[in-house]
Amino acid sequence: MSLAVWVPLFLPLLAAPLARRLADRCTPRAAALLLAGTAGALAAGTVVSLGLLALAGLLRLPFVAGLAHLAPHWLPAASAVPAGAAVLALIAVTALVSGAARRQYADLARARRTLHTATADGPLALLHDERADAYALPGRPGRIVVTTGMLDALPAAERAALLAHEHAHLAGRHHLFLALGEYAAAVHPALRGLRPALGFHLERWADESAAHAVGDR
Repeated sequence: MSLAVWVPLFLPLLAAPLARRLADRCTPRAAALLLAGTAGALAAGTVVSLGLLALAGLLRLPFVAGLAHLAPHWLPAASAVPAGAAVLALIAVTALVSGAARRQYADLARARRTLHTATADGPLALLHDERADAYALPGRPGRIVVTTGMLDALPAAERAALLAHEHAHLAGRHHLFLALGEYAAAVHPALRGLRPALGFHLERWADESAAHAVGDR
């Protein structure tokens, strides 16, 4: 079964494009769930595969060799070359995932700092800015951040649609989907193509929720 240890490293090359095509045939919510689930599963499989390859190499070391009898029989044959590459890949993956986490934390912290200058009205935070902008800011509580420039540019009906769209992002916890897509892309290069597709279908999901909420597509 040592071949099975290698399969998760190559499976994303085929599964990721297939998931994107299937998502285009699904409803927005189902498409987002499919893409996020696929990204998470394939990324987890990649990490497990690299871990097993690294473990097989570690069992070659004299001070670990005594534990060889505890290793599963389906571990790949010990080889210094793939084991060393697996260790380096795990280090690189850890660094990339950590970098993605730091960027996301920095973006969230920067967005939260803008709330100090906002006028809060329940879940709505109004920024006095001429630029047209609006976004959902997750947290406890989550906030819908809108600039005065955006509200001035929209009639009442479109304001309602905008707020319903951003509320759908918060209610659906779409930031967790995006974070999963970001981390998966850091784990395996073939999963990077799922990230924009996931973002697109999350926006469609929020659009459909807003259309249902306001009763007007």
